[in-house]
Order: sequence, then structure tokens, then C-alpha cells
Amino acid sequence: MSTNRRRMRVASVVAGIGIVAVLAAGCARGGGSPDATDGGGAPASPGITDESITLGITTPLSGPTAGPGTCTVAGITAYFGARNAEGGVEFGDGQTRTVEIDALDDEYDPQKAKANYDQLKSSVFAMTAGLGTPTNRAWREAAIADEVPQVLIMTGDPIFSDTAESPWQLGFVPIYQNEGGAFGELLAGSAEDHKVAILSQNDDYGEGYVEGFKAAIEGADNIEVVKELTYEATDTSVDAQLTELAGSGADVFFNAMSITPLVISSLQKTQELGWLPSWFLPSNTSSPSAILEPGGAAAFPGVYTVAFAQSAAAPTFAESEDGAAFLEQMAEYANYPDVPAFPHCVWSYQIGATLEQVFGEMTEPTRENFMAALRDVSGYTAPLMLEGSAVDTTQDGQPAVSTVQVQKYNGKGYAPAESWDE
Repeated sequence: MSTNRRRMRVASVVAGIGIVAVLAAGCARGGGSPDATDGGGAPASPGITDESITLGITTPLSGPTAGPGTCTVAGITAYFGARNAEGGVEFGDGQTRTVEIDALDDEYDPQKAKANYDQLKSSVFAMTAGLGTPTNRAWREAAIADEVPQVLIMTGDPIFSDTAESPWQLGFVPIYQNEGGAFGELLAGSAEDHKVAILSQNDDYGEGYVEGFKAAIEGADNIEVVKELTYEATDTSVDAQLTELAGSGADVFFNAMSITPLVISSLQKTQELGWLPSWFLPSNTSSPSAILEPGGAAAFPGVYTVAFAQSAAAPTFAESEDGAAFLEQMAEYANYPDVPAFPHCVWSYQIGATLEQVFGEMTEPTRENFMAALRDVSGYTAPLMLEGSAVDTTQDGQPAVSTVQVQKYNGKGYAPAESWDE
């Protein structure tokens, strides 16, 4: 799939073999006009009129991360598709607006992500939901200079949640340090001694996970990191690193990896090597059906990850009111009839719900007023959140969601892991 424009009116995501293509829906853009004001007040920012608001997304819709990437569009499309069908979203300035999405494919390429942002910045009100640390970093400084919101994006890089460093940004998912730290705390509480091998992506993504993990195990005399290696996000194989790590004697493998095909091949390769440690996988590369099953993860004594949202693949998901509504809206408004294999679909849906909360507090149709309202959300339980998790945008240095729950793979899905030794 080439990097071309995908336009829609939040109801036109087409799913096919794991790839969602965002098609034109033939509706007018929501570009702000000079006379669009809040009752004669502040002039509207680009991307908003009295009738509609347009949000931009740059995310991988093709390439090795297309599965998660397409979900970043599908979930928010489903959420606002349902709201649009009901007549639109009520804003705090008294207007009811439909929400439109303009999504572009960046193929997880930072240069393409920057080009997409440049193409969108003058016609959308805000950028949101896009996946990737290197891709979001590629245009962060430009968004600050242009004063364009880059918010509720799917990266755990803490720089996006630092108000001083990133005044026009805010992450949505927990920062990588929080995920790594949660796993480290679980392991440190084990009654046994453990040797840990680490393979991490050689960028802020991998460094953040390792930083959080090491901070959590500091002072734990039952844990020893015996080998630590890195890989590049552009690598097509990590067999050499896995072979070296297998010789370390580690019984725990901390694999801070973001590339779906590499995770699958890593699960398979370690089995070929006869190395069967317990694993930790980041939340964005831990899908049971898309990663663990093809990788043969049931062969390992334990595969752990973290979560803050319900899994659409869980047996009881469709039986709940929120789960049933989610699946119905995904099929009807995002043309996504299958149960999502990746959590990003649920996350994106939650982003839509969070944005609706923010829109309801906006008293002026401006980006500045939007950012003020965005940073004042506290204790909001978005649909499909796990118990104990909530949206809180008031904590400087933390993203919208900062709490996670460690979970263990049970051969079909995940169950909460209260302790390592259970």
C-alpha cells in the first residue's frame, strides 16, 4: 500500500487481511473559516467550523506494523461514527459538531510521518491517535512551532507528557518506564532467584522499557541481569542476538520489541535454540492471536505483558454491554467485522471517548482552548478500561493513562498475575 491520502468522514475504514484502508467519503473538510467563531468570540482555529471538526492521524497503515497501525484509525472511527450517526458531539461552546478523520499512511517511517504532518497541519484541528515513537518524534518540534495539538498519541515516550518540553503534546498510553517497572516489581517479588537476559530496540522505546525495569529491580538480591543486547527497528532478523542471549543461562527474557514479525520469529527462534525462558513483552506486541499463537508461545513457562484496557479477544468481552457496543460499532462504522487482534483498536476507541469529554469542556473553537480543556481531565473511566485504570491528564510527566496491570498468558488469552510464583 503506497503512502497516499486516505480521507473519510469517520465511518469509512475498510478492513482486509489485517489492513485498514481509509477511503474517501466525499464530504467537505472541516477547515476553520475566518468567520467561524464562538458567538462572535475568538476566531476559530483551522479544522473546525460550527458544524464539524477534523482530526488528523499519521500512522502505519501498511508495512510490518500495519496491524496495530490500522487499529489506531479503526477504533476512533467506530467511536465517532456512532456519535455522528446520533447527530454529532456536543461541545462546550453550545455547538453540536460531527467529527471527521483525515488519516495518512506513514509506513512507520519517520520521514513519511513528518511529510504527512506537513500535509495535514493547516486543515486539521488537531493530530491524534497515531502509532510510534520515532514517527511521532519526527514532527514533534514542528507541531510545537506551529502550535498544532499532537495529543493522545500511541507512544510511551515520556517526552510527550512533559509539559515544559512538549506544550502541545500529550501521550495516551502508559510510558514505557511504567510498563517495564511493573514487570520488574512483579519479578522482584518472586521467592526464587532469577537470571535475566534483555533484548531491546535501540531507541527511546527500548531504552524506556529497560530503564523502568532496572529501576524496579534495583536492590533486589534475587535478580541478576546476565546479558543485554540491542537491535535496530529496521532489522529483519535478530537471530544472532538470540543465539548469544540463549547462551547466558537466563531463565527470564525481557524483550522490549515493537516490530510484530520480529516478535513472532523471536518466539520461534528461541524454541529452535532450546532456550525456554519466561518472557516479558510490551503491551503493543503481545497479541495472543496475532503474535503468541503463531509464535508458539505456549511452549514457554510464562509470557507476561501489561494492560489497562479490556481485550476484545477475551471470551466474556462480547457479553458485556460496552464490549458488544464496541464490536457492533467497529463493524458498522469502521467496516471492521473481525474481533481485533491488537489492543490498539480498543485504545483508539478510548481516545475517541476521551476527546468527547474534552470537546464538552471547550468554550471556544480554538486549539488553545482545546489544550486547556485536555489538561483538565481527571478520574474519567473510558469505555473498556480495566478496573483501577482511568484517564487523568492533570499529572505533569505522565500520559493520559499511567496505570497498568501485569498479566500472564494462559494459552488463549491473559489473566491477571498477582505474583510471579502463582
